[in-house]
Amino acid sequence: MRIGISCYPTWGGSGVVATELAMALASAGDEVHVISYALPSRLQLASERLYFHEVVVPHYPLFEYPPYSLALASKMVEIARHQRLDLLHVHYAVPNAVSAMLAKQILAPLPLAVVTTLHGTDVTLVGNDPSYLETTRWAVLASDAVTAVSDWLRQSTNYQLCIEDKQIEVIPNFIEPERYERARGTAGARRWAKPGEKVLVHVSNFRPVKRVMDVLEVFLRVRERMPARLLLVGDGPDRARLEQRCRVERCCDVVTFLGNLGEVEQVLAGADLFLLPSENESFGLAALEALACEVPVVTTRVGGLPEVVEEGVTGLLFPLGDVEAMAAGALDRGGADAPGEAVVGGVG
Repeated sequence: MRIGISCYPTWGGSGVVATELAMALASAGDEVHVISYALPSRLQLASERLYFHEVVVPHYPLFEYPPYSLALASKMVEIARHQRLDLLHVHYAVPNAVSAMLAKQILAPLPLAVVTTLHGTDVTLVGNDPSYLETTRWAVLASDAVTAVSDWLRQSTNYQLCIEDKQIEVIPNFIEPERYERARGTAGARRWAKPGEKVLVHVSNFRPVKRVMDVLEVFLRVRERMPARLLLVGDGPDRARLEQRCRVERCCDVVTFLGNLGEVEQVLAGADLFLLPSENESFGLAALEALACEVPVVTTRVGGLPEVVEEGVTGLLFPLGDVEAMAAGALDRGGADAPGEAVVGGVG
């Protein structure tokens, strides 16, 4: 098949999953055309069947806000027409699904199937905003097929967009297991640790919804009971605030900021615990990546996370904001009951 995939190029879960899917489809023999305003962070153009098309948005004085959605729709039409696409798979409804439906109407009567994959905030936050609600709802209803990354998101979409009759198939986010299996047994996170230190890891885009300050609060409580180090992978708006808090707490020597990394398994492997105290997660791809490296997860009981983390087996789930309970859970994971014996346990 000839498939177009439209996504955001950033480090968020939707862009990562779309990129991994594009590379897997190309490896399996499909011709895949990735469409975005920049090269996706994890996209490797190593296959002769994989192409990238940049969406260029002209800047005119008349436009206070450059109309990316129109430029994207035009690029979709161009690629679909000249590359004879059979299918357009769009990740994140705003504006990708809207642009795709506009492109489909422009191309008519040429056939072009549109599959929309919902990832979370495109419905629960952005798409639910009155400024975007009607266009988001129209694009989801008009799509030939719609998928959601968790059952929680499917139910939320049906309710918030008032589309109970629209069939939405749940297809959980996924990873390439071989990548993470290869990383197991390597030094991984231990490269940053001193002998005897436990290593806690957090991976995110450092947006407010990730609650990175809670990550630090949990870590500081764990470190009161045992030698530990925190590795932070990613970047974003809350990083500067977190760095400042580390200076105030005088813990900069045991907290390492690694920035954005394309191969997170190189840090996750060998870690003792993964922290994800998010305010909401429609799925929690970072948690899945940690579990693939056999790292237990301490996270919040929100959104789709209970569908990823099995309570008491692959990790622990806690109420939002309860850093005391998360720290206690991390310390008790290994069954220690004395301060000097506290151990962060492995995946059960």
